[in-house]
Amino acid sequence: MDGLQVTETQIASFGKCLVAGASLIVLAFAGAVGAQEQTGDVPVSAADPADAVDLDTLPIPPAPADADLPEVPTIISREELRAAVPELDARNDPALDEPLETIAEFEQRLADEGFVGQDQAGEKEGAESLADGVLSAPLTPADDAAPLDVPALADGDPVEEIGDAPVRDAELVAPLEPIGSFEVEPVQFAEDVNASETQTIAYDVRLTGLEEVDDLSDANLRDMFNDLSVLEDGDGKAQNIAQISARLEQDGELISNILASQGWFNAFVTTRIDRGEQDGGQALAAVIEVQPNQRYDFSAIDVQAGPTQPADLVRDNLALEVGAPIIAARVLAAEARVAVALPRNGYPFAQVGARDILLDRDTADGVYTLPVETGPRSVFGGIETAGDLAFDADHVATLARFERGEVYDSDLVDDLRQALVATGLFNTVTVVPQQTGEEAGGGTQYASLLVTQDEGPPRTIAGSGGYGTGQGVRVEATWTHRNLFPPEGALIVGAVAGTKEQGAGVTFRRSNAGRRDRAFQIVGEALHSDYDAFEAYTGRLSARVSYDSTSIWQKRFTYAYGAQLLGTNEQDFDRVAGERVRRTFFIAGLVGQLGFDTTDSLLDPTDGFRVTALVEPEGSLQDGFRGYVRTRLDGSAYRSFGSSFVLAGRIAAGSIQGIDRFALAPSRRFYAGGGGSVRGFGYQELGPKVLEPNPNFDPEDPDDEDDPLRVRPIGGRSFNEAAAEVRYRFGNYGIVAFVDAGQVYEKSLPDASDIRFGAGIGGRFYTNFGPLRLDVATPINRQEGESRFAVYVSIGQAF
Repeated sequence: MDGLQVTETQIASFGKCLVAGASLIVLAFAGAVGAQEQTGDVPVSAADPADAVDLDTLPIPPAPADADLPEVPTIISREELRAAVPELDARNDPALDEPLETIAEFEQRLADEGFVGQDQAGEKEGAESLADGVLSAPLTPADDAAPLDVPALADGDPVEEIGDAPVRDAELVAPLEPIGSFEVEPVQFAEDVNASETQTIAYDVRLTGLEEVDDLSDANLRDMFNDLSVLEDGDGKAQNIAQISARLEQDGELISNILASQGWFNAFVTTRIDRGEQDGGQALAAVIEVQPNQRYDFSAIDVQAGPTQPADLVRDNLALEVGAPIIAARVLAAEARVAVALPRNGYPFAQVGARDILLDRDTADGVYTLPVETGPRSVFGGIETAGDLAFDADHVATLARFERGEVYDSDLVDDLRQALVATGLFNTVTVVPQQTGEEAGGGTQYASLLVTQDEGPPRTIAGSGGYGTGQGVRVEATWTHRNLFPPEGALIVGAVAGTKEQGAGVTFRRSNAGRRDRAFQIVGEALHSDYDAFEAYTGRLSARVSYDSTSIWQKRFTYAYGAQLLGTNEQDFDRVAGERVRRTFFIAGLVGQLGFDTTDSLLDPTDGFRVTALVEPEGSLQDGFRGYVRTRLDGSAYRSFGSSFVLAGRIAAGSIQGIDRFALAPSRRFYAGGGGSVRGFGYQELGPKVLEPNPNFDPEDPDDEDDPLRVRPIGGRSFNEAAAEVRYRFGNYGIVAFVDAGQVYEKSLPDASDIRFGAGIGGRFYTNFGPLRLDVATPINRQEGESRFAVYVSIGQAF
């Protein structure tokens, strides 16, 4: 067999046989051990040498005739294999053919050969030798006692479930120590470990290669990266290098996505960790290198949509152009604009599909395709309601600002939804268009609106409070049931408590009475007022219809009209008597008001103007009827400069014709001064005044420092006011500088004589419902009895 070539296939076959042979040997050994345990000293012979496997006779299957196998070189010869792996044969190792000895015999033999020192002095020394890891002599049934007092462990039975114990361990039968004798000592650490002290690795972040793309992109890519980077978010510190590496990998993907969002789809980004600069730098540097390559542009824009009216409705609102770079934000914005424009122009069921942009790496451009399902062109149909109703479909139609047959406009649907929410009667309310399939002519179909209502709690308890110079502290609380008389018939019970005013009243108000934002209300109230100008107990009953602007719908024209009855008992200064006397007045009157508004906001206007005219024909009923007319005109204008500055101005004037001042109830006269009038002065402080005895002065008290006389306003029959403000806003805050002017006159027509001025500065905090206002002002050329400063706090601008 010299020169036999052994292939890899043959070696594999031989390996399998060798493994099989070894398995047979192990099984034979296991069988011999089992036979020895069962029958005692029964010799077990090794396999007959004649049965040994001859490698030379192993069958090697021939290769298929059509197989084109490569020539396999010789790895190892048969002789070398035989020399490396000797045969297992009892002729070479007689021990393989000897019977196995028992464990007891094995231990005894070890002891006889001197491998284990056997102490014959007694069990104690034997136990000590066991404790040192030394095997003791085997036990026989003749020994003193069975281990652990279990006879089965020393009965000499060779066939049993529990074999005899071959060793004796005195500790196994020794009694346990009492638990109280154990001494438990706390674990002592070599040194204290402070868990709060964690080691960190400092690193720098280096992003290179963005210079070219920053010049071409409108976006600041470096700022975008810094805002989203986990490396930057880590503030240059990490627990270990693995954490830096993970952050670096994540930021590499981030900058790739940022570049792709700006049209660089083939950018090549590499990352690594370098040693930092030695002078003043960190130990490590997380480096991101960018190679942007070419920027992709639109090569074609394909809109797949059905016909629309107007014809180019979709394409005109898709603000993408051929040749422009493919920028993700512009694509999303353009598609959103299409999705908004279609429902605004009669297509409530339009669906903008998934875009497809096919990029060509060779030409660095892309073909943009957008499928659009326009659906039927629709007009407004009927209104349906569902759910827990607060009111029916007819009242919903009252709130709508569209008529049946008008082209569908999603803005008007949103306005209806907001008007429903503004009623305050719902937990949730939704307005969804529904296809009816009903033809409306002109290629359109009717689309009905399904209003799903979930009525909320109709009752509300509310409170408010404030302070003003001259008005003192004022707290108001109300209880309201907003839908006690459906639809939207509210009952309001309120009370006022303050240092200058106390009272209570009941109001019935029906909102959206037959028309959107038209309200009808009836008010009955009793009020006690104690101001410097007058002190009065007043009862009032009034009815009013108004059509006003709201935060949802600010109107150009507004109006109000109504009637009222007053009975009031008031103190008035009698010039003849030189003191205040109490008088009773009964007044009946009508109210008419018109408004025109072009401003851009109800609470915080920045451009436009507004004008309001009020006319109140009234009659004094005590001692016969005496008629007169109260009129008032207010105007304001606003002009913005840039995004931060607004110049605002206001004028107002009023007149009472047909009655002299003394015959007019003090509460119906004109006054000026205060936060909504001329700032820098107290409430109702301007105008004609009188000197009268001070009730707080005690002439018999020599230590009384009060003045014996005090100045009190008595009101007039005309007034004029003016104000100018410069408003500066930065973020949610603002500063205002202002000058106010005004005066009240005893005669029925105002003039420009004796004008008083006040000046000051204010702060604004802008919220989503309007600015919060804090103004501090001082009177110019302050006179005796006037405060140095006046403070005003309210919601909304001064005008």
